Amino acid sequence: MAQVGSHNTRHRGRRYFGLLKLGLRLFSVAHTALYRLTGGRFVGRLTPTAPTLLLTTIGRKSRKARTVPLIYLADGEAVVIVGSMGGAATHPDWWHNLRAEPIAQVTIGGRTRHVRAEEAHGAERERLWSRLVQIFPSFTSYQRATSREIPVVILQRVAEQRR
Repeated sequence: MAQVGSHNTRHRGRRYFGLLKLGLRLFSVAHTALYRLTGGRFVGRLTPTAPTLLLTTIGRKSRKARTVPLIYLADGEAVVIVGSMGGAATHPDWWHNLRAEPIAQVTIGGRTRHVRAEEAHGAERERLWSRLVQIFPSFTSYQRATSREIPVVILQRVAEQRR
């Protein structure tokens, strides 16, 4: 595993570069396009227990809309996502974007809503993490692969935001 730094902290974890990084990016673009085309009916689940949504954030540098497909957990009125990036040494770009601008959009099926992101901590994080690994057990191996704490992010619905 590589040691990769972010914000003066070096973390152990997987590194994605070259053809693998390109392949993952192409998969994400294809997944997003199919999700939108079918309203989530075709690729709305990664596995039978792991539903997916589309998260659209505003790039913290580019200020452009960026959309990624992610596994989610329904938790009452909120949805919960995980910044695992497959156990990479660095956080996913969408997490950095949400930290800079916590208002985003999620699309579940054919419905889009505005949300505010908040990182879960302590007992709440543990409660959510245990449910997340039930729906997608690979999250456990992703956490073992990296020394960073994988963010668990709660998305609460908010009124439509003007940009």
